[in-house]
Amino acid sequence: MEPARDPEEFYKKLKSQLHDTSLWPSEYLYKFIVPTEAEKITMIHHIFDNMGAVIKTRQSKNGNYTSVSVNVRMKNPDAVIEKYRKVGDKVEGVISL
Repeated sequence: MEPARDPEEFYKKLKSQLHDTSLWPSEYLYKFIVPTEAEKITMIHHIFDNMGAVIKTRQSKNGNYTSVSVNVRMKNPDAVIEKYRKVGDKVEGVISL
């Protein structure tokens, strides 16, 4: 069995990778999987409101889950991680990819 991932370690590694691989500000593509409930999808829309984000959704074959892709210009790796944290805190059952 794989040990649970430490979120702080994950974000630290992500920040380093983002810093090394992109020039900031830069376009960033978020991908989330959420249970198909209108309020959860709406919460993600609100988190990225007024940022010029392009948000696309697609339901799973059985309709139980919805994939939400958010393409948005972010100013730096810290801003990217802040949005991941906000989605994780506000949207129950979300999976960040």
